[in-house]
Amino acid sequence: MSGADSPFSHLDEVALRKLAPHGAVRSFSKNAIVVNENDATDSLYVVFSGRVKVFLSGEDGKEVVINTISAGDYFGELVLDGGPRSASVMTLEPCRFFVIPRGDFEGLVERNPAFARDLIYKLIGKVRSLTNKVLDLSLKDVYGRFVRFIDENAIEQDGKRVVSERLTQHDIAARIGGSREMVSRIVKDLTAGGYISIDTKRITIHKKLPANW
Repeated sequence: MSGADSPFSHLDEVALRKLAPHGAVRSFSKNAIVVNENDATDSLYVVFSGRVKVFLSGEDGKEVVINTISAGDYFGELVLDGGPRSASVMTLEPCRFFVIPRGDFEGLVERNPAFARDLIYKLIGKVRSLTNKVLDLSLKDVYGRFVRFIDENAIEQDGKRVVSERLTQHDIAARIGGSREMVSRIVKDLTAGGYISIDTKRITIHKKLPANW
């Protein structure tokens, strides 16, 4: 669900303070950890500006990106059950958040049906997304996941299909659950075959990617 669909997307700080009087604005620089997996859960974060990634890290340091969240949207809704954070969140660019403590958040759910409904839809969306990721990891090889990632993220721009977000091979590997080395080989072969090109970390698709690699 995009920020445009969020009940917070059109609210400024003044309006949010009326909804959550104990909330506070916090700013983070690029590549800052906002919350850590297994941290105590105490707040909901509304993104005023910037973009973050939600990710998990294994003991070997390998990272898997679960989601990216942009301005107008929010994260930390599992605060309701009082359990630990289920994932870590890092800023992808400088960010400003309105941080709503658990008490105010619970009041929002109880008094604001539109917010409660959005929260339910968001959680349903997360379940569907995670189910698809599990299926991809179980049934598709790395190349199949790479093709799906390109298909889901490519947009029409100036008559071409492009993945507008600037991503390193490490970023892509984390998004699809593969190794950077394997992504590097796939990108090299697709570039040599004229299927894609990369300029300043931005992928342009020139023709339909082959079904198999």
